[in-house]
Formats: sequence, structure tokens, C-alpha cells
Amino acid sequence: MTTKTSDFNLESTITCPECGFKNTETMPTDSCRVVYDCQSCQTILRPKAGDCCVFCSYGDVPCPPIQQSPT
Repeated sequence: MTTKTSDFNLESTITCPECGFKNTETMPTDSCRVVYDCQSCQTILRPKAGDCCVFCSYGDVPCPPIQQSPT
């Protein structure tokens, strides 16, 4: 089941760049998540240069603030 508000999607599937493990997470609406621990290989993920959070770098859906930004 996808968690969604009227304006944006709150779920994103993060893919670990080290082992390829995928996990669907609920994104916070009031802050950016800048550290994520892969549940499979324990690699600590941090945002890539220019991205605000791990969802923007490794997720299939960008974080709520980016979803709300005008394109």
C-alpha cells in the first residue's frame, strides 16, 4: 500500500548501490534523511553531491520537498 497525501508520495524504495538490496521506506515530511543503513550489507548511505537526502540519491521517488518544488 502506498502512503500518499494529496500533494506527494511518502514512500520510496531505496536501492543500495553496494549490494542491490531494495527496501521501501516512509519518508519524513518535516526533515531530510541524510543517513541510511542498508539492512542487507550494513553500508551507510549518504546523499550524493548535490542531493538533499538519501531518497533523492538512492530512492525511486524523491523526497517530499523536491516533489513539491516547481519544475
